[in-house]
Amino acid sequence: MRQPLVCLGCADERPKHLPDLTPDLLVFGFIWYVAFLFSTTCHEAAHALVSKIGGDETAALGGQVSLNPVPHMRREPWGMVLIPILSFLFMGRMFGWASAPFDPLWERRHPRRSGWMALAGPAANFSLMLLAVAGLQIGTAAGWFHRDPITGHLDFAATTLLIFFSLNLLLGTFNLLPVAPLDGSTVILLFMSEGTAQRYLDWLRGNSFAMAGLLVGILVFRYIYDPINIFVSRLLLPSHI
Repeated sequence: MRQPLVCLGCADERPKHLPDLTPDLLVFGFIWYVAFLFSTTCHEAAHALVSKIGGDETAALGGQVSLNPVPHMRREPWGMVLIPILSFLFMGRMFGWASAPFDPLWERRHPRRSGWMALAGPAANFSLMLLAVAGLQIGTAAGWFHRDPITGHLDFAATTLLIFFSLNLLLGTFNLLPVAPLDGSTVILLFMSEGTAQRYLDWLRGNSFAMAGLLVGILVFRYIYDPINIFVSRLLLPSHI
């Protein structure tokens, strides 16, 4: 069985003044895709590693306890290759997804371990986000970053770190929404007693809520993410970035 859809990335910060398919836009899209690919791979590798530590080697046997993106791309070629690239080229936004397999019987026997497995993905994204913040803070303090005197755009290094910050904040936050099939719907097992967890799993896995839950999650996220993004950005990023 597969881990439910867990990674939905959105690159909606494409410079509005750039015409379609200019070299600048293609470079910008390339940075976003590399960030998406690495961040999604870390997310899924974290799921697989914690699952293996907890006694389920399903994902590990598929080669997903790895920062090599190839096993993850082979599992979800549409979500990790085709759709992200095509959505950016034709919509100016980058959408994608990935998944990690797990044993449903293991989840039944160890619901709390399943909860930790689910939490590992967003935790990996928030870790990458904090690493990007550290890079931006250090680079700013050291005077390593510069703006183009004509366009005012930040240089390549600062832009890349900002993209990693934005993407991983989005991925971590979105996936913690407590709706199926997102990670948050399994993370809440950590706060349940054994009996309650079993009844909850009966309900969660016994119904086809994947698409409905995803749609609800997207609709809700539209309203809650901007305040979160503004708050975290003001709290963690250098003031003049």
